Amino acid sequence: MTTEFYRVKLDEIFEGPMDLLVHLIKKNELDIYDIPIALITEQYLKYLDWMKSMNIEFAGDFIVMASTMTQIKSRMLLPVHENEEPEEDPRLEITRPLLEYLRMKSAADQLAERNLLGEKTFIRPPDQQDFMAGDDDEFIKIGLFELIDAFQKILERIPADHQVEFEADEISVKDRISQLVDILEAKESVTFAELFSAHPDKREVIVTFLAVLEMVRLTLIRIAQHVSTGIIRIFYL
Repeated sequence: MTTEFYRVKLDEIFEGPMDLLVHLIKKNELDIYDIPIALITEQYLKYLDWMKSMNIEFAGDFIVMASTMTQIKSRMLLPVHENEEPEEDPRLEITRPLLEYLRMKSAADQLAERNLLGEKTFIRPPDQQDFMAGDDDEFIKIGLFELIDAFQKILERIPADHQVEFEADEISVKDRISQLVDILEAKESVTFAELFSAHPDKREVIVTFLAVLEMVRLTLIRIAQHVSTGIIRIFYL
């Protein structure tokens, strides 16, 4: 069975636990100084469960962060007695490193945009002609968790009677990668929707998801989202 034998390792290519927290804060439009820890912990754990179900191997940092948030959630449930001195907000244990991480990430992004050459300077990486966009198009790079959201939406639209399980003779992830390479070599880029047949089943969606992750890891593709329309596009590198 494909999902039993094929594993995708996140390595350094994909985001870490801080990126997942940032994604959840943005997705829920939350104030970083007033994080509803119960909600974020629940959603965070769901992402981990989903990645486990897809046989995606992630670093122990994700588990450490999950434990930290669970502990903070428990501390916030403890009653505060009238004569006790108020404790520092436990959520600061998350907020402080998050703010520091965002500052570092912002600085790194600014350095990556510098187009300087020479010793001890930063070189801007090739950008596939700004994703081959037209003058009126603007694309942003998306990460693992935005991609997970997109695949989950595809899965949610599949009727219950199409939620079939994997069979041994079905297409492998390796074969699916070969198919996607053929498509991208012919077109250079495709929209996310074009990766699937008219009526995909769960098997097709999951194999495609694993294939896309592996292709990102191998730097075969780049994934971006149109700012105005929200359409996700896959670019062949």
